[in-house]
Amino acid sequence: MTAREFFHKFNSTYVWGNILAIVILVLLLAIGVRFGLDFYTHHGESIVVPDVVHKQYDEAVDIMDKMGLTIEVTDTGYVKELPPDCILEQSPAGGKRIKSTHVIYVTVNAASAPSLVIPDIIDNNSLREAQAQLLSMGFKVGEPEYIPGEKDWIYGILVNGRHVQAGDRVPSDAVIVLQVGDGTREISDTAGLNEPQYEDVEVEEKMPKYDEVEEYVEVPVDENGNEIKDERGKPGAGRPASGPSSGLPADPSSPKPTE
Repeated sequence: MTAREFFHKFNSTYVWGNILAIVILVLLLAIGVRFGLDFYTHHGESIVVPDVVHKQYDEAVDIMDKMGLTIEVTDTGYVKELPPDCILEQSPAGGKRIKSTHVIYVTVNAASAPSLVIPDIIDNNSLREAQAQLLSMGFKVGEPEYIPGEKDWIYGILVNGRHVQAGDRVPSDAVIVLQVGDGTREISDTAGLNEPQYEDVEVEEKMPKYDEVEEYVEVPVDENGNEIKDERGKPGAGRPASGPSSGLPADPSSPKPTE
């Protein structure tokens, strides 16, 4: 292809028509983006946020609808002096200028105080450790009550004058009173802790009883150990013992009878 033929095709109506169409399309896109973004983002438009703090939630929704704003609940709190469903906080705050597409986030008041679980701190923590743990969990900690015991050691927890244990649920606005040792211990606290208890039992002393009382008779024997008989061939009569016995054999040291 020669240079003359190339320039002839380049100057054709078809090529220039395509170039012109592309330029027009780009211009339209630029104009559409410019004005479309302004319309979509409400450029130059601003609304003053109404203050709905301490108003009821239903009332706050009506106020925001009239202003073209949307309200959304993100959290709940509890203030004893305010009624339930009352607006406690809002973001953005009242008086600020925003666009109509912005959402107003609010915190409403709960009907009752949320409850919290008592941690295991009795006889397990010092005063400083217990106070730090309770405060981090959202409890209100009052002045401690000192009782006899090891210094700064936790012995009990009081809520409204009542003893509570680990695992009990109490209102988050209740004041926790810790019973803490004052470093002293009375004798009555430790007396009798390790002493065994005994019962008084009467023991009946019993004397030995014997069913029978026997007498023994001494029988004379010769030097070979044979029994000595009398003239009639009967065994020789011995003499009775001087007193009753328990059936034991005669004392070998006693004198033998003489013939």
